[in-house]
Amino acid sequence: MGILERFSLEGRTALVTGGGTGIGKGFAIALAEAGADVAISGRTASTIEAVAAEVEALGRKSLAIVADVRVKAEVDAMVDTVVGAWGKLDIGVNNAGVCTHVSVDEMGEEEWDRVIDTNLKGPYLCSLAQARVMRPNSYGKIINNASISGSIINRPQDQTHYNTSKAGLIHLTKSLAAEWAADGIYVNSISPGYIRTDMADTPEIAKMHPTWLRDTPVGRLGKVEDLQGALIFLASETSNFVTGCDLIVDGGFTIW
Repeated sequence: MGILERFSLEGRTALVTGGGTGIGKGFAIALAEAGADVAISGRTASTIEAVAAEVEALGRKSLAIVADVRVKAEVDAMVDTVVGAWGKLDIGVNNAGVCTHVSVDEMGEEEWDRVIDTNLKGPYLCSLAQARVMRPNSYGKIINNASISGSIINRPQDQTHYNTSKAGLIHLTKSLAAEWAADGIYVNSISPGYIRTDMADTPEIAKMHPTWLRDTPVGRLGKVEDLQGALIFLASETSNFVTGCDLIVDGGFTIW
């Protein structure tokens, strides 16, 4: 099989959590363009339905599934919906996440729990559900969307809860990869640097751009498209000797 064939996702099925906007939407479109049928999950029906329509416009099947990744029953039902519709799940992309900027001294316990539950408990629950249906087929790709915030401390923003959640997610990824390798389940993560999305362009966030640009060797912020190649690599057969990897895509930010 040639290299281009091994990058193809024809015949594969995928699920993207938090797939209605931003990076998640970019991931869903990339998977469809590579040949996969793609289920989109999120908490807002209108956004995930819009992305599902874009996937179908590319000639692929799609599902829009409203679910909260913090709730085990909803996560299990989400995965079962995919398998019920398509017979299998080959690729799980755990992208749903939240972030706020607040000093740890001002952060309440409720906000800590919200971020940790979404960014760390959510991928844990999703990975368990995905592995459950992948194991009978002795094959699956699980890809967690982490962050450079799991490896460094960001500036100028304060986000201890977010940094902690992403550091935990990277280690969760490695731990699951070790436990599930014998089952044919590959578990990896992508750690984006500073990526321009609608959220990143809000006035509150845009004022941080000069600092981020100063410290990014390539001299620009990333685009969602800059992450799509990494995703397809980890989702496809080209990465069948890669597991437990955190693939950093940050324009060089973390090399200093």
